[in-house]
Amino acid sequence: MSDNKKYYNTELFSDFPKPTTQKWRDVVENSLKGATIQEKLVTKTYEEISLQPMYQKEDIENYPYLDALPGEYPYIRGISKLGYLEEPWGICQELDCSTPEEFNRVARHDLDKGQTILKIVLDETNLSNNYENEIQRGLSIETVKDFEQAFKNINLEEIPFHIETVYGGQALFSTFITFLKQQNYDLKKVKGFLGMDPLGQLVKEGTLPYSLNEAYDMMTEMTNWSVKNAQNVESIIVQANSYHDAGGNAVHELAFAISTGLDYLRELDKRRVAVDNAAQHISFSFSIGSNFFMEIAKLRAARLLWSKVIKELGGNETSQKIKIHTRTSSWNKTIYDPYVNILRGTVEAFAGVIGGTDSLHVSPFDEAIKPSDEFSRRIARNTQLILDQESNLSKVSDPAGGSWYIEKLTYTLAEKAWELFQKVEEVGGQFKALQSGFPQEMVHQTAKERATNIKYRKDKFIGTNIFPNLKEAPLNAKTSNNNRIAALKSKKVESKSTAEHFTKDLHEFSKICSIENAINALNNGATIVDLIDAMNYSNMTSPVILPLHIHRGAEPFESLRQNSERYKNKNGDYPEVFVANFGPIATYKARADFVTDFFEVGGFKVTRNKGFNSMEEIVHAFKQSESTIVVICSGDDQYPEIVPELTKQFKEYESKTKVLLAVKPTIEEMSLYKQFGVDEFIHLHVNNYEKLKNLQDWGI
Repeated sequence: MSDNKKYYNTELFSDFPKPTTQKWRDVVENSLKGATIQEKLVTKTYEEISLQPMYQKEDIENYPYLDALPGEYPYIRGISKLGYLEEPWGICQELDCSTPEEFNRVARHDLDKGQTILKIVLDETNLSNNYENEIQRGLSIETVKDFEQAFKNINLEEIPFHIETVYGGQALFSTFITFLKQQNYDLKKVKGFLGMDPLGQLVKEGTLPYSLNEAYDMMTEMTNWSVKNAQNVESIIVQANSYHDAGGNAVHELAFAISTGLDYLRELDKRRVAVDNAAQHISFSFSIGSNFFMEIAKLRAARLLWSKVIKELGGNETSQKIKIHTRTSSWNKTIYDPYVNILRGTVEAFAGVIGGTDSLHVSPFDEAIKPSDEFSRRIARNTQLILDQESNLSKVSDPAGGSWYIEKLTYTLAEKAWELFQKVEEVGGQFKALQSGFPQEMVHQTAKERATNIKYRKDKFIGTNIFPNLKEAPLNAKTSNNNRIAALKSKKVESKSTAEHFTKDLHEFSKICSIENAINALNNGATIVDLIDAMNYSNMTSPVILPLHIHRGAEPFESLRQNSERYKNKNGDYPEVFVANFGPIATYKARADFVTDFFEVGGFKVTRNKGFNSMEEIVHAFKQSESTIVVICSGDDQYPEIVPELTKQFKEYESKTKVLLAVKPTIEEMSLYKQFGVDEFIHLHVNNYEKLKNLQDWGI
């Protein structure tokens, strides 16, 4: 034993000098051949954070709360002392079924296969009268009986739920509560979320079906009722997802989410809702993107920021603990090579769990294409189950804690978000800021920067703007929505015809829009639509702002592929590109490979060959092809000799031929080659999307 102690106490590396950070930097810079670490090894993020190649303990020494344990203020490491050992994250997959009957069947099946929270996606077209808005997903609910059918043989005292409503608002909340009461549920045992995010909807759509004052009145009524009768039913949600899905960065998501939450607290305070009652009925929702460590830091920073706000407002420890729901990103999902979305979702789910999410939705791989089916739902659900039951991530508490990199990133992100949050405060809060348009403009600028990097292929979507698979069999896309629209209109007419049976109840509700009055009307046969009509939304002034542009990052390249597919359907094959490889393989191979990928991401068919030893062979092969696009690939030294003659013969054979040269020319070379007839140049620093789009506009 003593020998072992002696061995373990020996400093094995005592004969070696202890390296310092500066010595490491000196050695690295010497290896960079004149370049600096800042130039070559530091990565700038969209959040304007410079990621260093290495982090040391001294990078985080001045930060507070580093000794805080999980469950301790400011809850960076989680709101529970035992983390997921106390309560695993909720597997909260969105169920976008159309009818109550279908929802019930799918919900019971998925609960049996591992789902733990019912996330109900609502289609509220029948409540808004906007039948033509192309909504094709979600559950249409209008009556208490609809809820009864949807939750048949599902025990809501055991299964939590998550329902977000826009048009339904208080009316839908009241209908759900009426259903619970009619089924004799113990409301103190029911746990879940059914509530509103008016500012989230406003920034997404640009307007609301009611005034903000009406929204806050409904939010107040719902919150007060929950505090009194169903303490575990939350009624307010702050969704940062739209900022993410519009191309914003993590600083935007955090700052605007915290600002939105504070707006809600202030409005409820005006209506005499105590901060603890309000804060304990708020949930936050964030999207998780592919930047793994940034997403982990984002969730940790959210807990820090919100606890700071609530503490300043005098909220207690329970109120300071933010509740976070996450979903994997919609922005980075693709319609081509869709099975890659499974891998994206796995990385994002992993980040969400390491970051300490309370519940999680992993998007099915076909989400961008069509409503999910049993297979895609199963793969998404099993992703979470593997992280839990095979990877055992629920058996550890904050595994990211103590990482110099993640801790530094968490605090840096929180500092930047707090700075932006203060700017929002200076203009009067989130709603005032949205009216001024500055959050939208900030998100737009970041989205614009992302779009540029995507088009230059600096930011990559595997299978879409790099490594495409032109032979893939596409998934069946969305189907017509006409039958569903007709059914919704018919249902609306039927509900109107029975309104006379509860006119008195609706009259009472219209005078005092309380949940109790709504329950009375619902018990006598009223519908959600009847309640909404009684609230006279149409007589109120709705806010109008500039909405965010929700989109997916891959859409530009997807449009190129779709253009080429239309060309194929019309002409029998994809638009063809002839690659004129000249000389030994080592001379042209790298450029030819680059050119092939460059064009295939736009759905072009690239004619591959083993190279040619003479210009005559190239011209003959070109004439045998059906291409009107030629790319010359060889070495820089060969170009002055072969380009003039090849270009001349290509265009003599077909005057419409576009001749491109694989090279990054100098200004003088560009002028010279253009005199020879070269139309365009292909190289690493060209805008891939714009180049292909111009060619399609020219010839497709």
